[in-house]
Amino acid sequence: MAELNEIKIFAPATVANVSCGFDVLGFCLDTVGDEMIVRMSPEKGVRITKIAGSDLPLETHKNVAGVSAMALLETLNPNCGFEIEIYKNIKPGSGIGSSAASAAGSVFAINELLGRPLNKTQLTAYAMKGEALASQCEHADNIAPCIFGGFTLVKGVKPLEILELPTPSHLFATIIHPQIEIKTSEARAILPKEIPLSNAIEQWANVGSLVHALHTSNYNLLSASLKDIIVEPYRKQLIPEFDTLKSKTLEAGALGVGISGSGPSIFALCNGETLADKVAETMYSVYQKSGIDFNIHISPINKQGIKVI
Repeated sequence: MAELNEIKIFAPATVANVSCGFDVLGFCLDTVGDEMIVRMSPEKGVRITKIAGSDLPLETHKNVAGVSAMALLETLNPNCGFEIEIYKNIKPGSGIGSSAASAAGSVFAINELLGRPLNKTQLTAYAMKGEALASQCEHADNIAPCIFGGFTLVKGVKPLEILELPTPSHLFATIIHPQIEIKTSEARAILPKEIPLSNAIEQWANVGSLVHALHTSNYNLLSASLKDIIVEPYRKQLIPEFDTLKSKTLEAGALGVGISGSGPSIFALCNGETLADKVAETMYSVYQKSGIDFNIHISPINKQGIKVI
């Protein structure tokens, strides 16, 4: 069998925070994601040779895919280099893990071409180096579900520990992406440095009960847990029509509604595809009056994560 020297991969979009789990919880989407082609080259180092679908820098040190790949190569030091083509289907600044898909995609593909010397947790750590370029801090709440699939919880970052959580079988996500840009660094800057103890207690109770709901496929408990009293009140002001869309979508039967990552995308979790379709119609009816362009994705939870295609 000839040695593999080129690979094409699908790097899925992700939803981070999942309402109550700021910086620790995330889940993986199935119907939207980037594609990347990575090939070995005799010349050492990393070169980004093509980017389609978005105006992003080709310079390796200015691109999240390049930064994460270089961090990995510094450790592995293979006797070759890599060329990367990126086909962006996740718009940067959309709030569904665009930078995480690029950062994770390059390290996943290089690891595959080198015979998988690293495990998923190690790949997450290298991808975080690229993610830090986009958001000014290393966080794994998008990268972990992109690499592991399903729902993930970042137990800790020093040392890095990722917990894989089960996914209830009928769970679907409906995502609306208003075509406005919110930079992660700016969305972090508006958050308070201190919060009341009573709010913290309520929030970590929601995180605990959400994890239990995922383990027991308890959709009622899942719905009761998808509440964010710490981050959402500050960030929702950046997203037009957020309160209206949330209330109407919950009336339509969604289990819960929240900001995806730092926004502007808004996610709803639903019990079954029929309800996810109904929620999409509700989101459409709210936003078509806003004068803002938008698109809507309906997706089952992607349990595999990033994959070779």
